Amino acid sequence: MPSPAASDAAGADAAARSSMGRGLDVLSAVADLSAAQTAGVTVQEAAQALGRERSQVSRTLAALHEDGLLVREADGRYRIAWGWYGSAQELVHRRLRTIGLAVLDDLSDATGETCFLGVLAGDTTVTVVESIPSASRMIGSWVGRAYPAFCSDAGRAVLWDADDDEVRAVFADTDFDAGGPRSPRDVDDFLLRLRESRDRGYAIVDEEAEPELYSVSAPVWDFRGEVVAGLQIVGQRSALAPRADALGARCVAAASTLSSALGSSAVRGVLAAEAPRL
Repeated sequence: MPSPAASDAAGADAAARSSMGRGLDVLSAVADLSAAQTAGVTVQEAAQALGRERSQVSRTLAALHEDGLLVREADGRYRIAWGWYGSAQELVHRRLRTIGLAVLDDLSDATGETCFLGVLAGDTTVTVVESIPSASRMIGSWVGRAYPAFCSDAGRAVLWDADDDEVRAVFADTDFDAGGPRSPRDVDDFLLRLRESRDRGYAIVDEEAEPELYSVSAPVWDFRGEVVAGLQIVGQRSALAPRADALGARCVAAASTLSSALGSSAVRGVLAAEAPRL
């Protein structure tokens, strides 16, 4: 039987965890509401969003303000503090490389294929993490190297949440003649393939970068609900094309795992709870 002191300590620990959980819930509610409005969030709006008592939410908001996680405006509205926001973004970048590598290693082991994680840089994608099986004949590393986004393995994944105007702006000065034999002919062709990829739940890039090169990719989302990277499985067309659906499901599941580690609360496009056998 636990001693009174141990029981008191356990009770205090549980209370602290409960208080922390309420604080994170309120912080998330302010972030979610702020995405749809620019004037800040009132106590009443946060309480309604959470389905809680106004007085309880008000105390939590005040505590978060004192801790520097929220800013309270003169009219009593709250918004996310930029310092916290910047720290969260830096954490996303670190986790892309650390947790991202672990996710890619697991995916590469499961599929026997080379896996990459790429980010958007102008009208190119740049590889930030890779996992290459020991049996691969790939020479050298792609980390830090850029490739035209309109025909790259990660191109459609990293632009998954972009609207048509954003995509057109990205490719405003792009030479669409520089791709592989099946690459998009122009931005309208790219947009058509992007919409088809969204409908499918993952992207297929079939000889768009190079002859006989095939890949599937899926977007990685962060705590803001924005796409920050594309996760890819890349290999020879003859080896990957017959397994496209199974590899696509694996890719989406891996992207979902990484998205959760980056704070995404609603991962998009999950094809199934479990990936099929390869």
